Amino acid sequence: MDFMGKDFLLESNTAKTLYHDVAAKMPIIDYHCHIDAGEILKNKKFESLSEAWLGGDHYKWRLMRANGTPEKFITGDAPGLDKFTALSQVLPRAIGNPVYHWAHLELQRFFDCDKPLNPDSAKEIWDLCDEKIKTDDALRVRGIIESMNVEVIVTTDDPADSLENHIALAKDDSFKTKVLPAWRPNFLMNVDSDGFADYIVRLSNVSGVKVDDLKTLKTALLKRLEFFNDCGCRASDHGLQQLIYAPASEDQINTLFKKRLGGEMLTTSEKEQYLYALMVFLGKEYARLGWVMELHVGVRRNTNSVMFKKLGADTGFDCVDPASGVTGLAEFLDELNNAGALPKTLLFPINPNDNLAISTLAGCFAQDDIKGKVQQGSAWWYNDTLYGMEQQMLYFAESSVLANFVGMLTDSRSFMSYTRHEYFRRLLCNMIGKWVESGQYPADMAYLKTLVEDICYKNAKTYFGY
Repeated sequence: MDFMGKDFLLESNTAKTLYHDVAAKMPIIDYHCHIDAGEILKNKKFESLSEAWLGGDHYKWRLMRANGTPEKFITGDAPGLDKFTALSQVLPRAIGNPVYHWAHLELQRFFDCDKPLNPDSAKEIWDLCDEKIKTDDALRVRGIIESMNVEVIVTTDDPADSLENHIALAKDDSFKTKVLPAWRPNFLMNVDSDGFADYIVRLSNVSGVKVDDLKTLKTALLKRLEFFNDCGCRASDHGLQQLIYAPASEDQINTLFKKRLGGEMLTTSEKEQYLYALMVFLGKEYARLGWVMELHVGVRRNTNSVMFKKLGADTGFDCVDPASGVTGLAEFLDELNNAGALPKTLLFPINPNDNLAISTLAGCFAQDDIKGKVQQGSAWWYNDTLYGMEQQMLYFAESSVLANFVGMLTDSRSFMSYTRHEYFRRLLCNMIGKWVESGQYPADMAYLKTLVEDICYKNAKTYFGY
């Protein structure tokens, strides 16, 4: 078979038909990512292939570090060609790593380059692709998005953000892709942060509410929630190492909040009480607004403190924490459900050992007339590999209704990562093809077409209301 050719990952005639005739033609709803709406508004032009391909892509950074590549060729000040050459030395060694496939899909789809990247081909590929980046307007940010048939992009945004770029994009009739915000209250949750009190001042200023106790905090957050809702927000997102069931009274949480504003640090149990109370309050508001609540669980952040001090967060030094707290999640969902205020919820475990626990937990909170109200989200981060995505879909299929799955997202800071949707769609069609051609499912192509359309596109559109 040709290297990553037309039928890449498609091992049966059924799979080939479903992918080429159905999945490949469906628009993309990228319901969770970390790209900058301001760069879309400005239709950013990349200055080099290195900026477009390596800037902010911590998947590639981790791969290079694992091979001993000096940091100057990763996030440092080395020339772009030198960084690209350094990547070319690593990539051929990364057989079985999804970055190998993603990188070559990006070369194929955006640069019409079918050559495998290695030290011998690096200069030729650089010259071809770097020239295109600099001269071809189709490789500006909006051109990339349009070429991949992206219908909706959902970014991650702080409650104190102005959303000015989203507002401006909504008024720009020349760009058809919807760019919507998602509520991501990281700073609010990180009560340990040295800048927590400063963040509360910022929240006070943007909301027009002087926040000095729990009551005024909730008032300020309600104002910001309504503002986000008016700007098209239909989803919240939380990154949680784990959620501990730690109920406490309003008076207790108020005391803890004022204690932290006064400059005192909270104990571990006090932090757990604050976080749990805040999650319950926000969860009820998400339900009221009709938003989807996304919970990404099980990450240990900034594990390498030396590199965190040098480079900051989200630079490739996070890892899987086995203590994801499924029990706490169950108590949390049950409390919201008892209050009649459980929103649609997507659960994303980073530990693959939690796949079955999370999928069965989701099945405990079904609701009449809503398909998959609570469900496991797509294979996340270290799991969006060939095996990891198959494993996640298998657990979903075996414990729930796979046809209700809302499908793939990029979770990326790179504009060229939309090829991950293609990777997912090929794997999905191949999995279905195996079931059909082994006699485990009928070869009803009309229904199979509907099933693939739903998982690739229609379910997400309905679930989020986009």
